[in-house]
Amino acid sequence: MGLLIIDESKCKKDGICVAECPVAIIRQKDKESLPELVPGGEQVCLLCGHCVAVCPHDALSHEKIPIDSCQPINKENVINEEQAVQFLRSRRSVRFFKDKPVEKETLQRLIEIARYAPTGGNSQLIEWTVFNDKEKIHDIADLTVDGMKNMLKNNPDEDYPPYFPLIIAAWDFGMDVVLRDAPALVIASAPAAAIGGIADVSLALSYLELATQTKGIGTCWAGIIHMGLQTNKSLQEAVGLPEGHVHHYAMMLGYAKPRYYRLPERKLPKVHWK
Repeated sequence: MGLLIIDESKCKKDGICVAECPVAIIRQKDKESLPELVPGGEQVCLLCGHCVAVCPHDALSHEKIPIDSCQPINKENVINEEQAVQFLRSRRSVRFFKDKPVEKETLQRLIEIARYAPTGGNSQLIEWTVFNDKEKIHDIADLTVDGMKNMLKNNPDEDYPPYFPLIIAAWDFGMDVVLRDAPALVIASAPAAAIGGIADVSLALSYLELATQTKGIGTCWAGIIHMGLQTNKSLQEAVGLPEGHVHHYAMMLGYAKPRYYRLPERKLPKVHWK
């Protein structure tokens, strides 16, 4: 049995799966023939599942992506443009969190949702490093600030971001503006082999943060942690990303304190039509 499993009683031989395959490894000899994999197609299949998803007759399954694991689209859950725009515009960067832990099960579920984000070549190489212990998260913020202090002390003439001294001063005053006393920290990462790894990571985190809106959880991209992980050895050791994961970005999470009642406007896009 090959990768493709065709139900002959359901297949209409309409060639839809042939036309859809992104790497053109499905062929149909003629209008009376069943679809089949081209020789060597197993080696280049993206495992994207498009062939299973596009068949309107449920006639095609895939050895690695069986039709039984591919949930049918529920038309009742399809949202219209107005709903989609409000949902997307409702996303806020939350920097004030309730003193309440984010349950491990909730974090696990959010990450499972985020796995549906696209990745280059459908590589699916994203891995997740999760902290939900406030003391550990505080230590990560502390190491980040220490790294900033050392940078300013040892190389004072470098062109650092102007907010470095403000972050340090706030920390010394007892305010965490690095991770905002967040109860959870999630870092998505990918190895050097990932095609467009930083894009993969960013898309995965975007999916995750949009999913959090359904659970009353707020998020904020932790750019200062991302910067620190570039050079701060102590921070790298404390975080412990998987070996070889050069692409990464961090996000803080927690049950949001504020509630929002308006959708702030943004600048109109600059579009260059060609």
